[in-house]
Amino acid sequence: MPPHEQEKPKDADVCIILEGTYPFVSGGVSAWVHDLIGSLPEITFHLVSVIPPQQNRKHIYAVPANVIDHSVIVIPLSHHGMADRHIKANLSTFMREIGSTLEEILVHGQLEHLDRLNRLLAPVRQQVGRRLLQDSYLAWQVQLDIYHKMLPSSSFLDFFWSFRSLIGSLFGIMLAPLPKARVYHTISTGYAGLLAARARLESGRPAFITEHGIYTNERRIEIGMASWLHDDDVEQGLHIDMEQVNLKHLWINFFHIYARICYSACSRILTIYEGNQPFQVDDGADPGRMSVIPNGIDFDLYAHIRPRSTPHPPTVGFIGRVVPIKDVKTLLRAINKLKAVVPELQLLVMGPTEEDEAYYHECLAMTTYLGLHETVRYLGRVKVLDYLQQLDVIVLTSISEGQPLVILEAGASGIPTVATDVGACREMILGRTDEDPPLGPGGGIAPVTDSVAIAAELEKLLRNQAWWEHCSRAIKERVRLYYNKRDLQAAYRTIYREEINRESHKPMMEQPV
Repeated sequence: MPPHEQEKPKDADVCIILEGTYPFVSGGVSAWVHDLIGSLPEITFHLVSVIPPQQNRKHIYAVPANVIDHSVIVIPLSHHGMADRHIKANLSTFMREIGSTLEEILVHGQLEHLDRLNRLLAPVRQQVGRRLLQDSYLAWQVQLDIYHKMLPSSSFLDFFWSFRSLIGSLFGIMLAPLPKARVYHTISTGYAGLLAARARLESGRPAFITEHGIYTNERRIEIGMASWLHDDDVEQGLHIDMEQVNLKHLWINFFHIYARICYSACSRILTIYEGNQPFQVDDGADPGRMSVIPNGIDFDLYAHIRPRSTPHPPTVGFIGRVVPIKDVKTLLRAINKLKAVVPELQLLVMGPTEEDEAYYHECLAMTTYLGLHETVRYLGRVKVLDYLQQLDVIVLTSISEGQPLVILEAGASGIPTVATDVGACREMILGRTDEDPPLGPGGGIAPVTDSVAIAAELEKLLRNQAWWEHCSRAIKERVRLYYNKRDLQAAYRTIYREEINRESHKPMMEQPV
């Protein structure tokens, strides 16, 4: 068949929308997506990856054969668009309407306001770009007007660059090509959730979300720690709806708005553990659409692994990215305290180090400063299965988590975990309230950033063999009974079938304004 007569690829059953994860980044969410797609070979998928310009695009995963296409959206908006004279619109009127719609989104943050923005952009989507929407005098007037209404007492220079970045990313999502699919499934709110909301508006097909961690919480932590956002000298004054705001509030508010819009568009709002649900409600989720489907693992794959029985140095494993949100520095402080009572201690740090190289080098320097260079080994990216048999305990010191699969993988092997009290860690390690009969602790829980408590829980497991054996049995049985991947796969197969067969809604863009 000649190339111009070749049949076009069919629309996918499911479009999975991802932000900064699979297939370019390893870790819990990426592994979850990879396993989910591979476990449902009868369903076709189109992947959409929303990434920043600096994202490494090398595939960490070989995508399964039922992924029929993969689109990449780079944000913030980068393409220039046509020169003004070629754009078929009254530009002054168009930009005034864009400005008023952006204000509506910022003040009220409802799905209908995103729909209005989408309708404004749809006729000129192939024509406009950064030249008009961000670099023009008309765009300057829009930004100046919003500045005077929102943050007139803050540094305009700081506001300018913050707002430019935020709006550039919004426009990048709204102008990107939208793949056709029968269902749109986003794995977070944020920009991925915004694209899912746009897909629901534009296509009339259903959208739903599965959250591992709460995106708005994670962004709040990152923004709070950001050295490039200065608000110490800001006189907080005027003010949408009489609220006191500064630049950090501006960033956080954007992500709360995007969450509310995403939840409004979704027919189902899923998460992996109950502790996430109050945060979803706070961000505007409808409790009637919410439900929990825990993560699962292939229990049989890990159950045959036996922790070492021969004499060996007590060995703790950290499995995760070396990034600030994993709080490796608190782990190093805990190991430094623990080494005083367990001098032969070994720590294996297993996970990628290139995502935040500055933080990684800070951890290396701290390791040397604390005299732990013979105790701590940074192994980089490894195959976890190859190392589990060398470990006595797993440790997680994260500031924020969803439901870390490493707890389940280690648990299926009979390896207890000490973790900070974030995400689903408590219910995985200590048991859910509905566990019947109660199995008992499968490790220990400590407060976030509390290196003393973390060291104490690790010491208890490493120096009390009876306690270690109790926790080993409990965590292994808990994973077998409640976190088997087969149950997750069956649940999503049912959801996809129901959503695929759901009757289409008339796209909001076709309805009268």
